[in-house]
Amino acid sequence: MAAPVAYADGDGLVRQEVTFRGGGGLVLHGAVLSKGAAPGPGPGIVLVGGSGSGPREEYRQEAEAFARAGITTLVYDKRTVGYSRFHRDFGLLADDALAGVRLLRSRSGVDPRHVGLWGFSEGGWVAPLAASRSTDVAFVVTIGGSGYDPLRTQAWNLATHLHHQGVGAPFRRTVAGPTAQLMASTGLFPAAGYDPLPVLERLRRTPVLALWGDHDRQVPPQESARIFRAALARAGNRHAVIGFVADGAHNGHRTSDGFDRIGGPLFHGKKLGELAPRCAQTMTSWVRAVAAGRPPASSAAPAPGQTLATTPVPDHAWYPWLAPALLLLGFAAYPMSALLRRGPVLRPVRWLAGLGLLAVAATVTCPFAVFVVGDGAAEPVVWGRPALWLVVQGLAVAVVVSACVSAAALRRRQPAPSRAVWLRLAPLGLAAVGFVPWAVWWGVAA
Repeated sequence: MAAPVAYADGDGLVRQEVTFRGGGGLVLHGAVLSKGAAPGPGPGIVLVGGSGSGPREEYRQEAEAFARAGITTLVYDKRTVGYSRFHRDFGLLADDALAGVRLLRSRSGVDPRHVGLWGFSEGGWVAPLAASRSTDVAFVVTIGGSGYDPLRTQAWNLATHLHHQGVGAPFRRTVAGPTAQLMASTGLFPAAGYDPLPVLERLRRTPVLALWGDHDRQVPPQESARIFRAALARAGNRHAVIGFVADGAHNGHRTSDGFDRIGGPLFHGKKLGELAPRCAQTMTSWVRAVAAGRPPASSAAPAPGQTLATTPVPDHAWYPWLAPALLLLGFAAYPMSALLRRGPVLRPVRWLAGLGLLAVAATVTCPFAVFVVGDGAAEPVVWGRPALWLVVQGLAVAVVVSACVSAAALRRRQPAPSRAVWLRLAPLGLAAVGFVPWAVWWGVAA
């Protein structure tokens, strides 16, 4: 239900605060923007934001651009109930978007036959999903949508930003490989395996405009464009336009290299950048053509290059979490047995146990922090490696040296250790042996 008060800011646009019920009956708050004194019923569009809290102000430039072009626009605050860093439900977000479509379809001044969705980044998964569920969605526009699942996309995003920071390939492979697999196997990354392909292949008759900034560093633009094009072609969609925004960042705003923002307002202390004029013109003219009954035929612009290729992440692998768990148990076995049963304390062995526990924990924690906090967790960078990773590599060397010293001390020990002592040392010895190939797989030795 819409609030009764509408107001204008002197820019020719009318803004009206609205509330409506999204998925699960949750009340959502937003604003409808329209052009004053519109000649008659025109198209409408609902803006579906990217990941994070997504207050509507983040998409003010896009909303105003559509509204100035005569396209009534709903922009709303993203839900915080049922959505968090560790929980994502794209189906629920799609229900929110469809509720917005119903709201616009019911408004005077909006042609209910021509209401569509705009999805940015995460919204590039949500908007097509919503469109695949309802014939009420007349068209779909995406900007910065990924053709891959969220985990593979985020691994590429982090690797790209690490490369920009000067981090070398070995640590980037650790983040995109073992660390990403650990996130997938433990369920710590929300919606990790969501596959957008089946959804795109259901958009048979819905016109689609899929755009990427030519300097997109959040999702792989070249690979994603190829996937979108192929999936929509398999669906038989004859109105799928694939394009790129010149000098555009992930969100289609102006940038010089994808890592900065040119002009534009501040949002939460960060510069959003100014919406690239060509981006706004491309989106609005395409929507108006669709609403006029002239949806452009399928086409694909040449894709820009990518500095890095994406890395597949195996599904449901057990070894990323089981291997470090077993190593931690093995290294902890000796000190735990010393607490439970009195016996000789072997100083080199004690050092091996302590260093092993610390090395395993640090090996996992360092790249894991990059996934949780972002590429800033890799700073400072020394010799092409995060400084903390150099500490991890030093710990790994110390474990190997300590294992060799412990083995030599046991061989020289008189009298020879009893069978009971050997049994106590067996888990530690196995952990020390297994640590070497595991550390190599995690890239510690590179």
